[in-house]
Amino acid sequence: MIIQNQQDVTPVVVDAYKNIDDARLHEIVVSLVKHLHAFARDVHLTEEEFQKGCQIVAKLGQMTNATHNEVVLMAGSLGFSALVCLLNNGNNGQTETTANLLGPFWRLNSPRTENGGSIIRSPTPGPQIFVNCTVKDPNGNPIAGAEVDVWHSSPEGFYEQQDPNQADMNLRGKFTTDANGHFGFRSVRPAGYPIPIEGPVGDLLRAGKRHNFRPAHLHFLILKDGFKTLISQIYDPTDDKLETDVQFGVTRALIGDYIRHDGPGPAPDVTGEWYSLDQTFVMEPGVSKLPKPPIE
Repeated sequence: MIIQNQQDVTPVVVDAYKNIDDARLHEIVVSLVKHLHAFARDVHLTEEEFQKGCQIVAKLGQMTNATHNEVVLMAGSLGFSALVCLLNNGNNGQTETTANLLGPFWRLNSPRTENGGSIIRSPTPGPQIFVNCTVKDPNGNPIAGAEVDVWHSSPEGFYEQQDPNQADMNLRGKFTTDANGHFGFRSVRPAGYPIPIEGPVGDLLRAGKRHNFRPAHLHFLILKDGFKTLISQIYDPTDDKLETDVQFGVTRALIGDYIRHDGPGPAPDVTGEWYSLDQTFVMEPGVSKLPKPPIE
């Protein structure tokens, strides 16, 4: 069919991709074309705006490398990452879930750590935190033998690969749940931190008069055969950026109960201010697999 006017464009393009063999790929491509064309019609996109948009997309790719992913950062800043996560967890978006974003700083091969052990691997000043977690299935039964990766920022807001003052793998550990589905560890209370704003993401945030901070949180990745890999973040309820997270990652189910204590702590060397956190994670039946680390 020869295109005669703007109304002809969409059906011609849709028809052009009718021979895609993969049914799911065909569904995605056709829907993408229809929604993309509808967007251009809805805002009556100008030629100059289209060219500027292409430049932004190109810049996202140009700024993405082994240590920074501007594409993922933009997806998060538009709430797209959070939406995809919630659509695919919690019984496919029907119920509350402890699933959350992976973030850019997860690493493979965190050091094996005994339950209750410390993940502080170099001097890291800050209030101590003692974390106790339970992993269950949807029926409330404990999941034993699950492998759990834990990682988080320092009290200064830096992950260890960002900070030359921290030892390799500082504030990271790999645990195994016991017969009661329990694991626990000792660390320091994390802090929130800014995301980079040197590229298109920064331009978007400035246009929206938004800050570029993430609230303080702990990361968890839980792996067990027969269950969908659970990726989670547990947020500090006292952080003043909790309701304005630049990546839209905070959900009600992920706000932890970081309890402050004053006085003697669970370990002999802990006195004064320290924190405790108890958290339960629910894993859904599914395929167990590790994600690809976002950066190297």
